[in-house]
Amino acid sequence: MTLDDLRAFSLVASEGSFSRAARKLRKTQPAVSQAVQRLEREAGEKLVDRSSREGALTDAGELMLDYAHRLMRLSDEARRAVSDLRDVRAGRVLIGANEGAVHAVLPLIERFHRTHPGVLVEVRRVAARHIAHEVQLRHVDFGVLTFKPAERDLSSVVLGSDELVLLVPPGHALAGGGPITMEEMGRQVVIAHNDPSPLRDEVLRLYEQKHTALNIRISLPSLDAIKRAVEAGLGVALLPRRCAQEEIARGLLAEVRVPELSSRRDLHLVFRREGKKTHAGDAFLKMLVTG
Repeated sequence: MTLDDLRAFSLVASEGSFSRAARKLRKTQPAVSQAVQRLEREAGEKLVDRSSREGALTDAGELMLDYAHRLMRLSDEARRAVSDLRDVRAGRVLIGANEGAVHAVLPLIERFHRTHPGVLVEVRRVAARHIAHEVQLRHVDFGVLTFKPAERDLSSVVLGSDELVLLVPPGHALAGGGPITMEEMGRQVVIAHNDPSPLRDEVLRLYEQKHTALNIRISLPSLDAIKRAVEAGLGVALLPRRCAQEEIARGLLAEVRVPELSSRRDLHLVFRREGKKTHAGDAFLKMLVTG
């Protein structure tokens, strides 16, 4: 049962004539008749009442016509969907990022949607230590890291840079002052994220190397909760500046530099060197490379 046979049958039904259907299809009348006969053999029922001058359909023919219309609509939808993917009017871009890196991709998504509003951009929460592997396995198209991946089959584009800052309430004694040392930060009540990450491990290792205490007294599951806790005066928090730039701009939080911890880091969008990308993925990467 082919779509061509179904189209021929559908035209016979709408035109009420084999000859008129043949003219519209630019085929011979016998060819159209054979198409209907093939459908009848497969269905095991007569579909057209040939004793009728208008080529009326039998009950089986009416039922077959309904399915023919559905299948032809699906065929047209499939053709349009594939065309939309090719022309990047549809499709999906998958990005793996940890909670802090999401802030770095939001401006990219906004830029991409200006020219490709029909594409779904989905950001999946992935721990930084797993991002390279997820990209390699093709579970995501791109990943965001604060370091260049060591894997040879991965490449990256620098999105920008960021640095760690100590966030404090605006009325805090450290607010508005100059840089402080790790020891001064360590004497504060520190609010930390309870999800392990390479960044957290690095900060803890630096404190161990200096044999200096870090007074972590509150551990929370999200960056938003950490920022709200700092605003409430429950403690201070060391976070990438990009995660709190809106609160800093609005005066809800103040930033304090800790030079020993504040080295600027490049943000990398990681992707596979080889292998076919989706049309949407290619368009997303092209946007970044060409600016």
